[in-house]
Amino acid sequence: MSLFAAHTFAQQPMTVTGDIKSRDMRVAERNNLYCAGYVTSSSIDTSQRIVGGWNEQDGWFYSQFNYVYLNGVSGAKPGDMFSVVRPRGQVKTKWTRKDKLGMYVQEVGSVEVVRAKGDHVVARVHTSCDNFLLGDLVRPMETRVAPMFENRPALDLFADPSGKAMGRLFMARDNMEVLSRENIVYVDLGSEDNVSVGDYLTVFRPLGKGNPFENDEDESVAARQAGYQSYEYRGGRFSNQAARKSGENATGRVVTTEKAKEGRPDIRKVVGELIILNVKERTATAMIVRNAQEIHTGDWVEVQ
Repeated sequence: MSLFAAHTFAQQPMTVTGDIKSRDMRVAERNNLYCAGYVTSSSIDTSQRIVGGWNEQDGWFYSQFNYVYLNGVSGAKPGDMFSVVRPRGQVKTKWTRKDKLGMYVQEVGSVEVVRAKGDHVVARVHTSCDNFLLGDLVRPMETRVAPMFENRPALDLFADPSGKAMGRLFMARDNMEVLSRENIVYVDLGSEDNVSVGDYLTVFRPLGKGNPFENDEDESVAARQAGYQSYEYRGGRFSNQAARKSGENATGRVVTTEKAKEGRPDIRKVVGELIILNVKERTATAMIVRNAQEIHTGDWVEVQ
């Protein structure tokens, strides 16, 4: 659960104000920083892995303070830290214009070496964001530093395009699809698109497209429903909710919703904001920092 209050809606229709203010703290810590996961197109070393557990006869899963045995980490010494990762497979999604994004790697926690032996290493689970499994891979622990909180302007719901790199939010952690603040997401913008840790991205969708639920009614008021009038007064077709008739003299057909939208320019709907936490070759891991409504996989993103 979030440690902070939910986003706050401003009374003015033009902006949405979050409760992010200038603080001496970072936008992400612990689980959202070291267990966010990533999508990478680089290969991964599979020789360094968890090959056993001290209590493996009594259970299949391992978590904080359990002892595990590592293979392939030659030269390790007590106190060394390793991150534990679990490659989950190649990402295939319709929410991208790129051919191949790479494989999704789940980050499940970290271990600390407590004893180095000749042919294996004994380690204790230091942090666990999920259950550890035999076969999980270990990698030298990398230091990550999340950006600091900033006192930023209110989220502009009608912001113009920046003209910078644009992509899609193609997946979220734990297969979530309807998202809000502090959820971890993955976008198809990476180092090849010149994005960096700390970049803010606007989340938007073309107006009338991309909503998780679609109205099954084509019209707000059906044109054929001109009845419900008295024989004496016959005023039914002039209901306040009746659709407009086309033509300068209102002698043509009823103007449908689809017809009314013809010729309008591209209009977009800003729904939130992300910050980049980790950048790979073709993708980046980000966290939602503000949202005006639910965000969902498939939404567009643009570097601010």
